[in-house]
Amino acid sequence: MSGNEPSDGRGTSPDTARDDDLAKRLKRLETQIERKQPRADPALSSRPGSSNGPSPLGQAMRLSTEFIAGVLAGGILGWMFDHYLGTKPWGLIFLLMLGFATGIYNVMRVSGSLSKPQTKKRDP
Repeated sequence: MSGNEPSDGRGTSPDTARDDDLAKRLKRLETQIERKQPRADPALSSRPGSSNGPSPLGQAMRLSTEFIAGVLAGGILGWMFDHYLGTKPWGLIFLLMLGFATGIYNVMRVSGSLSKPQTKKRDP
């Protein structure tokens, strides 16, 4: 006998009976736990960034991209302005500072630091 064969002639071993009994008890325990556990609200997920907005890394990337885009756009426009109009270096300096200010404004706008303008409600 190899140990995998049934020990008695009926086709079931004591180990198989114990396994079946254990599986039934485990299933019964799982159903009892499911009944007693409160249902979780899908809107309140414990994982950060699952459905509660962007992850912190994603938000940091967006803020840095907004700032760098403003500075680069100001620098490129300033260089083009100086190149075609011959006003070196004043166009680059002015538009680079304007791009820097625009980058800061965009970061503040995206992060929510700026308050939204109040709209007047009209009474009909």
